[in-house]
Amino acid sequence: MAPAAGSGLTGDSLITRHVQQDRVPWYKKPNLRMLYILMFPTCIGIEMTSGFDSSMMNGLQAVPSWDAFFNHPRSTILGLLSALYSLGSICSLPFVPFVTDRFGRRWAIIFGSIIMIIGAALQTASQDFAMFVIARFLLGFGIPFAIVAASSMIGEIAYPKERARIGSLFNASWFIGAIVAAGVTLGTFTMPNNWGWRIPSILQVVPSLLQITFIWFLPESPRWLVSKGRGEEAYAILAKYHAEGDLNSEFVKLEYAEIEKTLELEKEQAKGSWKELIAASGMRRRLLICSFLGLATQWSGNGLTSYFLARILDNVGIHDDHTKNLINLAMTCWGFVNGTTLALTVPKMRRRTAYLTCTIALTCIFTGWTVASAQYAITGSQEASRAVIAFIFLYSVAYNMGFNALTYTYLVELFPYHARAKGIAVFQWWGRAAGFFNQFVNPIGIANAGWKYYISYCVFLLFEVIFVWFLFPETSSRSLEELAFLFEGEKIREEQQKRVEEEVQENRVPIADDISDKESALHVETKT
Repeated sequence: MAPAAGSGLTGDSLITRHVQQDRVPWYKKPNLRMLYILMFPTCIGIEMTSGFDSSMMNGLQAVPSWDAFFNHPRSTILGLLSALYSLGSICSLPFVPFVTDRFGRRWAIIFGSIIMIIGAALQTASQDFAMFVIARFLLGFGIPFAIVAASSMIGEIAYPKERARIGSLFNASWFIGAIVAAGVTLGTFTMPNNWGWRIPSILQVVPSLLQITFIWFLPESPRWLVSKGRGEEAYAILAKYHAEGDLNSEFVKLEYAEIEKTLELEKEQAKGSWKELIAASGMRRRLLICSFLGLATQWSGNGLTSYFLARILDNVGIHDDHTKNLINLAMTCWGFVNGTTLALTVPKMRRRTAYLTCTIALTCIFTGWTVASAQYAITGSQEASRAVIAFIFLYSVAYNMGFNALTYTYLVELFPYHARAKGIAVFQWWGRAAGFFNQFVNPIGIANAGWKYYISYCVFLLFEVIFVWFLFPETSSRSLEELAFLFEGEKIREEQQKRVEEEVQENRVPIADDISDKESALHVETKT
């Protein structure tokens, strides 16, 4: 057994046992069903913006009007156009945890969405290279506010039974935006004027408009409300959505007690400053894992197909723009099919098993991709060219199994509430920094080194397998509160359990005794 396989957690808590015994599916629970419907445009769908941007930049490289308008960008200039999105994210991330923790998950989503709408409008109206670059910077600046807040919200408000799968669907929505962008650029690339690239640009505003429209109907995170001393509202939300309005539900009483006492204990242990991420060994390990995940989600080779597919296809003899856009659309649709399927199934697996399978498969597939690219470069073999295309499609499945399906689910499980926004922000920082590096360096590497450039990715993928084996803890089948002190030892977990049990025994409900019906619970939940 690998050193990191155990988490120090043993036995099932009352919450875990209750969830396992709940046989009623979510779609037969009206309130919970409505919650998940609202979460799609407001939280789950946020990654549509990233998917749209990635696929759009891929597609625009094959749109003649865009290529001509910006004087045929290649190498360094092409890298800069793509990398400004990541640079904007890097610049915003120091402020993201403050906004998310201070003003709440909902307001952080609204703030980020407004910035992205401004960026998309500027991108559409761009008159020159500088204006396009500024617009891409603003789009990148806004997206982390929405991503960090939404991924936290999903984990903190979803019913424990579906939490992992809902969190996994968060990244899967990337493909919806990517499919739309690929389809739009395929349809506009023949336009003889600048609307061939302005139409895809303006459509990038749609996900943000959906978020601003529907966010007002979504309740705030109960954990954020408890942290702000608004326990009555938090309890009402838990009762409405996790017990269909039953304020006397034993499960809700237990869930609320676990949240309240865990946050209380967290406050005693930490003050929520950035410095605490490196102050204790447990937090340092979390920091190391989330930093690795940030790098791995970008340095596993996906940056090549996400932003520079057209140049990769050039290297294996595919030069027709229509064919390139068809391959881009087909690959994106395939990614959506396998990504969504894996998002609904992989969360049932143990986290370490899924990540190890993912990294080992990626190493094997990318090595084959590199060999086939080398064979084509040396011999011009059409069989090798077709093999590269096949490996690109296989790569999608392997990547989505771990880095797409589990990353945000795993991060939410890994960090306790007081450090969750900061942890996801650190993950985003490393991911965006790696993305900036990739987007700037990849076109240069592809142009100058060709298939030899892929060897660097093969080496890093092998490192990923080793890292996951030795350092990834198991977090599946536990509530967020059970995982709050994952690395902090048995003593503090025993104290946590003691406080929760005492709270449950007192049978105290943070809502007045005369409020017992669903309409009153709704009134409490929505008050400001």
